[in-house]
Amino acid sequence: NISEDKKPQLKGIVTRLFSQQGFYLQMQPNGTIDGSKDENSDYTLFNLIPVGLRVVAIQGVKSGLYIGMNGEGMLYSSEMFTPECRFKESVFENYYVIYSSTVYRQQESGRAWFLGLTKEGQVMKGNRVKKTKPSSHFVPRPIEGNYHTECTYVHQPHLTLILLQCVQYPDCLTGSLCNNLIFIKLCSQQLM
Repeated sequence: NISEDKKPQLKGIVTRLFSQQGFYLQMQPNGTIDGSKDENSDYTLFNLIPVGLRVVAIQGVKSGLYIGMNGEGMLYSSEMFTPECRFKESVFENYYVIYSSTVYRQQESGRAWFLGLTKEGQVMKGNRVKKTKPSSHFVPRPIEGNYHTECTYVHQPHLTLILLQCVQYPDCLTGSLCNNLIFIKLCSQQLM
């Protein structure tokens, strides 16, 4: 059983999540989750916090609130970190990243429920989002200068840092990260 906690123990990578629909995921001051075209908005900054193998919490930097998905597939913001705030992070075949609920899925088919935005930048119900459609596809854009300090939590022997293209990059702790690194994620030794 997962204990509810205000903040997971690990620090996250500060990033913006850019949707293939042309919007940045944002959490407004009142907790509303939607898309924004403003690439410089502080409300589009999120902490991607590893809470398990290929599982992250998505926390608004300004609000401190977590994105959750309820049993209806609706996204909401939560002050508390709960099991509904855990999202499986997967790299899709086109190198976009998709986020699915670790708690809910279609009962009959077992199909995952995904975080997604419409063409208008509105959040979609997770059970309506398909992983093959642009609505679920995101490109994480880490904020420059956060690479080395934010990746030092990966001092665990069974985990390896990889680039989005799944190229092994094991020497993060030496501080030799290149400046054009577009995305860092956790992966098991078997690259998916």
